[in-house]
Amino acid sequence: MWVEAWPDSSERYNNRIHVFEWIIALLVGAVVLTACARALKLPYPSMLALGGVALAFVPAAPDFRLDPQLTLALFVAPVLLDAAFDTSLRDLKRFWVPITALVIIAVGITTAAVAWLAHALVPSLPWAAAIALGAIVAPPDAAAASAILRALQIPHRIVVILEGESLLNDATALLVYRIAVSVAMGATFTPAGAGLQGLAMAGSVIVGFALAHLITRVTRRVTDVPSAIVLQFATTFGIWILADETGLSAIVTVVSFAITAARITPTTTPPQLRLPSYAVWETSVFVLNVLAFVLIGLQVRPILAGLDAAERTHYLQVALAVLGMVIAVRIAWVMFYNRAAKYKALWFGAGKWWPGRYTPTLNGSTVIAWCGMRGIVTLATAYALPDGFPQRDLILLCAFSVVVGTLIAQGLTLRPLLAALHLTGDGTVDGEIHLAKEALATVAAEILDGDGSDTANVLRVEFVSSVVAEEDGTATECRARNALRARIFAAQRLALVRMRDNAMIGDDAFHRIEERLDWAEVNVR
Repeated sequence: MWVEAWPDSSERYNNRIHVFEWIIALLVGAVVLTACARALKLPYPSMLALGGVALAFVPAAPDFRLDPQLTLALFVAPVLLDAAFDTSLRDLKRFWVPITALVIIAVGITTAAVAWLAHALVPSLPWAAAIALGAIVAPPDAAAASAILRALQIPHRIVVILEGESLLNDATALLVYRIAVSVAMGATFTPAGAGLQGLAMAGSVIVGFALAHLITRVTRRVTDVPSAIVLQFATTFGIWILADETGLSAIVTVVSFAITAARITPTTTPPQLRLPSYAVWETSVFVLNVLAFVLIGLQVRPILAGLDAAERTHYLQVALAVLGMVIAVRIAWVMFYNRAAKYKALWFGAGKWWPGRYTPTLNGSTVIAWCGMRGIVTLATAYALPDGFPQRDLILLCAFSVVVGTLIAQGLTLRPLLAALHLTGDGTVDGEIHLAKEALATVAAEILDGDGSDTANVLRVEFVSSVVAEEDGTATECRARNALRARIFAAQRLALVRMRDNAMIGDDAFHRIEERLDWAEVNVR
């Protein structure tokens, strides 16, 4: 028996080694593509999309398969938490009108338009499955938007609107997605059931808020860096699974948790933990994006291979039509909103919209209309469709085409578009950083003014005039200097948090100053 089993065991071992070799090769290839993207000043998600297309046609590629139920938690939860943690609550409040219009109305119109088109082109596709397809391709992606927008110099309000939209629209789309998938798999749709889903969304906000306060109080006692980072990931997946198992919205719960935790942790997390934690999360989000594109690309290959020439042509035509519909609907809605806002301001006044009675400009609306890149959420929700779902292969191909098409067609043309529209950064974040620096220098001066020692005089130059003093090598003076530095850092950190809480600065400026304080404090320690 052992002799007969040995060849099978050896074959399984060789297959695992082959898969492992491919994973290493894919990660190295992703690093190369990212380096090329930086050199060419292109967004790296667009390069990953091109890599995913290439993998779809590699015949020797291995067959990777994930449990559909695992896909959303594995790929979406960490990416969503990372994006939500950096979101400025102040800016979301300031631009809540255009963000809400994109999150609810644009997602709803896109879902309906894609569902109508898909059902018209494929009459055998049930309406529930067509609506599920519309919900899958409707929401632009938070990771794709951040990766592309951060590399470009555009007005801050546009960045806020696009990132806020990409963060919050997943909840709207996945609510429709869950209902449509349930109906397509045999469940019965009732208004009461839809109402309960809506109540679950509100409950998710409360649960996320409560969990943030509870978990941060417990985990703040963990000071070992590897242990703390492992707990962060375990908490992220645990919150997602808890919300999913209890009927809440996992996306809303995670977003609520992350935004709340971002308000709590600056004064409770030591910098020697926060700096490596941010680095690990940035790397993890990158790896998850790589794996998502790879997995979906490898799923497309057997789909196309299993179709005859006529079916393949028809499927590709449907996928391209869905891509065109997604782009066209977004452009139409954003331009309609632009005109409506203009006429509203003309007839009724601009109201109290920040900043300075702002109304959307045509150039700004053009950029927002063209920034509809889809990414990991679309890929993960398509892959999460259960086996046996009607026309699952067609929906997967459409999702992959929309992601690749938007990332390539829109992501690669954003820089030329901005140049043609003469849109540049407005200096909002830099101005807030300057304001924060002045406030922190004032805090340091208040502490040092009452101290006439030589140590205080040295630190006065360092903190107030931004000239770093040379160490004199005396241990006692060094300890005194560092103790005084620690007082200044603590006071500055509190002042920085107050400035954010009072909406004097946004989270972009906050996190950049926070990182500088962290590095300075770690160097002192």
